[in-house]
Amino acid sequence: MRHNGRWRTAILAAGVLTLAACGGGADKGGGSGPGGLTVPKIDKLASLGAGEGSVNIVSWAGYVEDGTTDKAVDWVTPFEKETGCQVNNKVAATSDEMVTLMKTGEYDVVSASGDASLRLIYGGDVAPVNTSLLSSYQDVFDGLKNKVWNSVDGVAYGLPHGRGANVLMYRKDTVNPPPTSWAAVFDPNSPYKGKITAYDSPIYIADAALYLMKTKPDLGIKNPYALDDKQFEAAVSLLKEQNKAIGEYWSDYTKEVQAFKAGNSVLGTSWQVIVNLAQADKAPVDAVLPTEGATGWSDTWMISSKAKHPNCGYLWMNYIVSPKANAQVAEWFGEAPSNRLACEQTAAKDHCKTFHADDESYLDQVWYWTTPLARCVDGRTDVTCKDYAAWTQAWTTIKG
Repeated sequence: MRHNGRWRTAILAAGVLTLAACGGGADKGGGSGPGGLTVPKIDKLASLGAGEGSVNIVSWAGYVEDGTTDKAVDWVTPFEKETGCQVNNKVAATSDEMVTLMKTGEYDVVSASGDASLRLIYGGDVAPVNTSLLSSYQDVFDGLKNKVWNSVDGVAYGLPHGRGANVLMYRKDTVNPPPTSWAAVFDPNSPYKGKITAYDSPIYIADAALYLMKTKPDLGIKNPYALDDKQFEAAVSLLKEQNKAIGEYWSDYTKEVQAFKAGNSVLGTSWQVIVNLAQADKAPVDAVLPTEGATGWSDTWMISSKAKHPNCGYLWMNYIVSPKANAQVAEWFGEAPSNRLACEQTAAKDHCKTFHADDESYLDQVWYWTTPLARCVDGRTDVTCKDYAAWTQAWTTIKG
């Protein structure tokens, strides 16, 4: 099995949550979210019935493979034979597109990242999941359950799929001594000026906020996705200063591999799969999880509140996070599987070690992407935080 890496390009797009002003009870979802937000009451599936014959999916490229991309890569066909549910998959390029598609009611399930999942939950576009109907849920790493991006008040809104950290990659033949802190990319007097790279997305503001959270405690940042005016301005200012040292911003993982291989980039944020691919191409690179920790991503399978094929939807979610299928996707896509038993099923026996799948001490240092809201996701109610629209606007000024 080869690693195709994180297929997406620019993962995030600007979007403002449409919030439903409904209360809620745990049985039907609902309840208060970050900062007192509420979500609609939506019934979860009470029992699993016969499959409806098909399931309509919205996914990231590489998550739903049927042998078309590579004949040896096919976990869809076994599912169809096992359940009788024909898979119809729509690949989305961005989280914003996923949200738009799920609002149509034409799709049953979606592989949402943390920035999309909150919009879907608060918008009433996805239903809470009945985890008792998902046998795979019991084997999901505890560190992925009941998190702010996939639950509200302890009610699960999806089945965790995979995760990863945004690491600091560097060329070993150029960067000396090896970096241990994000200070290496924020140093205004860096000797690597012009060869530093950063992720091209407004969500990268959280990387600056995380660094400030650890190095400027007086700012009072408790969550890099919850920034009031003063905290936000500090992060934006840091990134504007960093911009002077940036050689290029990247969103295409293949281009970052080539940039490090050619030496055009020698230091910057990356994904573990990019490190692996660059090393496979004989580039003298290594990576580290800096002392401050890192941002990261966690994807979740969610079911539409308007699903026309809820039984096949549940069958798909349970299957794709089962040990064998979850292992196949994790290796093909380049991520840590969510099912702890998947680590025994990977073709590369060191896959879970490479991606730190079962290293909770490592992953506890990762702040997974979460949609910034005006009502602070860290729970503060006495201030207003900058929402994702403000992050998007600021990103334009940061890049100049």
